[in-house]
Amino acid sequence: MNKKHIIAAATALFVAAAVAGCGNGHKTAEENTFVYGTVAYGTAMENAGTNPHESYVGWSTIRYGIGETLFRFDENMRLVPWLAEGFEQTDEYTVKITVKDNAVFSNGNKVTGAAVKACLEDLLAKHDRAPKDLKIDSVTADGQTVTIHSSEKVPALLNYLSDPYGCIIDVEAGEHDRIVVGTGPYKAVKVTDTQIDLVRNENYWGEVKPSLDKIIVKSIPDGDTLTMAMQNGELDAAQGLPYSSLELFKQDEAKYKLSQTDTSRVYQAAFNYKTPELQDRRIRQAISMAVDKEAFTKVLLSGNGTPAVGPFPAALPFGDETVRAVPYDLGGAKKLLAEAGYSDTDGDGYVDKDGKNLELNYLTYTSRQELPLLAEAVQFSLSKIGIKLNVNATDNYKAFLKNGDYDIFAKAIVTAPTGDPEYYFTGHIVPGAVDNAGFYDSPQIAAMERELHNTYGAAARSALAIKMSQQILDDCALFYASHLRMTFVMKPNIEGFTAHPSDYYEIRPELKKANS
Repeated sequence: MNKKHIIAAATALFVAAAVAGCGNGHKTAEENTFVYGTVAYGTAMENAGTNPHESYVGWSTIRYGIGETLFRFDENMRLVPWLAEGFEQTDEYTVKITVKDNAVFSNGNKVTGAAVKACLEDLLAKHDRAPKDLKIDSVTADGQTVTIHSSEKVPALLNYLSDPYGCIIDVEAGEHDRIVVGTGPYKAVKVTDTQIDLVRNENYWGEVKPSLDKIIVKSIPDGDTLTMAMQNGELDAAQGLPYSSLELFKQDEAKYKLSQTDTSRVYQAAFNYKTPELQDRRIRQAISMAVDKEAFTKVLLSGNGTPAVGPFPAALPFGDETVRAVPYDLGGAKKLLAEAGYSDTDGDGYVDKDGKNLELNYLTYTSRQELPLLAEAVQFSLSKIGIKLNVNATDNYKAFLKNGDYDIFAKAIVTAPTGDPEYYFTGHIVPGAVDNAGFYDSPQIAAMERELHNTYGAAARSALAIKMSQQILDDCALFYASHLRMTFVMKPNIEGFTAHPSDYYEIRPELKKANS
């Protein structure tokens, strides 16, 4: 055979072997890669990276299968062991946790009591919210046990430890190129502000082993771009698609399937108590009464949510069915403005007082597609009662928050990610809370929070949470627009990718691509 024939024969043999390999069920690297597009990753959400001890980065650590917590939540938001085998509440200030003997980090190191101790101490030293939540003053370790002592009663300690910042990482291994060593089914190999590349954790300790070779998580904040990427087959799954686009995927059941669940993520707006006009409760109440939540949810969200009364959804025992808010009433809102001394004296369509129009600055961000829609709805609603609203929708919102350049700040927040109401109050409502953007300072709230913080038992804690939510609504300190229904869209061969009510646990070991 001449050289040309030899090359041709070898090429044919290679092609035949490749085809035979596919026929035998072997997948190529591309076939065994899961590409996921999401609006929920990036600097605007403060979760770019993998280190759970920074800001809200833990959400990425736990969402994308890099890290796990000592306890987790099941589909009914009940607390169950994860890295932990169990626990013992030795007294009101102390809990002893036993770590599973087979748990290991992705680098092969065993997860011991000492490793958990080191991780928690690093968390307390670096994180902004964790020390205030956990109140830990000492951690000791002995073999597979870790004993946590808090400086005061923390009835929801295990719930707080299940927050994404509670992901257990190997702090001795350090952080390199924004990559930490966790215990999850996948490990990060490349991290940027817009993408995380993951590979299978060959040392995964769980019963279900990860089957995918590689996962690519892409930040795609633009809804149209995300839609096109899903339609073009560039993505295996997507989260955060525009509501107008969801119908396209719902109608094509042969090419796509969906996973949906109601969550405790709420779209809320806080009134800035430093704004003189908003120190008048009548003004805050008038604005709250002018917001048409039903229209916002049904029209702008295309039914992908539930109109909110308070911070928690009705499915929770301390949720919407237990509290009441001011009704939607444009006439009543106008009457309140008149009582506060505002009327349209110059006929320009806006109410004024002492020669000054009632004009307010509304701050929000764009990385959550629902927030600009809410801004549009509120702006339109307030124009009906004569209030001029200037909207600033920017992912650089933190600079404006820092400078106090806003009168109303709207955001999306998961209010009960730990299955307990105290998380929301301590982080967003009590005086001095890290995310109390409105500077709301209620002595009643502060007193009830002190009581809640020292109360054990779900029923008693729920009763207090209801009172606190009602106080917020009575003060018109914030208004709540809608609770979100989260939707994943995926190719039909994707299995084990389901939405969870906590808004965590996206990439799990069960995730796989079915054989074609």
